[in-house]
Amino acid sequence: MDDMSLVEHLGELRKRIIWILIILVLGMVVGFFAAQPIIEYLKSTEPAASMSWHAFSLWDGISIYMKFAFIIALILALPMILYQIWSFVSPGLRPEERMATLRYIPIAVLLFLTGVAFAYYVIFPLAFNFTSTVTRSLNLVETYGVSQYFTFMFNIVLPMALLFELPVIVMFLTKLRILNPRLLRKIRKVAYFALIVVATLVTPPDFISDILVAIPLLLLYEFSVLLSGMIYRKQLAADAAWEADYSRTDPT
Repeated sequence: MDDMSLVEHLGELRKRIIWILIILVLGMVVGFFAAQPIIEYLKSTEPAASMSWHAFSLWDGISIYMKFAFIIALILALPMILYQIWSFVSPGLRPEERMATLRYIPIAVLLFLTGVAFAYYVIFPLAFNFTSTVTRSLNLVETYGVSQYFTFMFNIVLPMALLFELPVIVMFLTKLRILNPRLLRKIRKVAYFALIVVATLVTPPDFISDILVAIPLLLLYEFSVLLSGMIYRKQLAADAAWEADYSRTDPT
């Protein structure tokens, strides 16, 4: 890949993007059939089970249906999307790095699904109950539209699911020698501050909710540092072995 021209790089990138779009379209086909059962399931579980559902616009039903179809498509296509990204960058990696980074794909999918579950079953109920309590304290009648409800849910679940990808991103960048554990430890305070800010943004403004979200994010960061350290030590050992082998074969 290093010998490829800029035009060839752009051509390769175009091919990968086309494959990703094709995969997403195929996933959307599945999403159209799966969207309604999933929507009905979410409507039947708390906190939505006790609500009356309303559409405040002619487009609300279609909009939510399409959003669910796309998110289902994204989840189904995620392994292949990650594979296409890996295929684009892998020619610039050494053979052992290619195999190692390829193993990150199932881990990334698992972490994404874990983030979705954590956000939906832990964070979303906290946020919903808090906003509902404030609404009732103001003596307002709770009349929620289906679009407003699910948009509120998506705005919490999707960012949290992406944040759960942090360990895989750190591992990948460590493999590329862009990050290392020393740098991650050096910026720990800044990273902690950023993660705590994120925790306060996606949760209700109360101390308990912030803590419940901030702690898993900080643990994810420390887990990322640990994984980065494991990869970095292997890289140092491989470099030392290569230098030792080179010094033995070097005639000078």
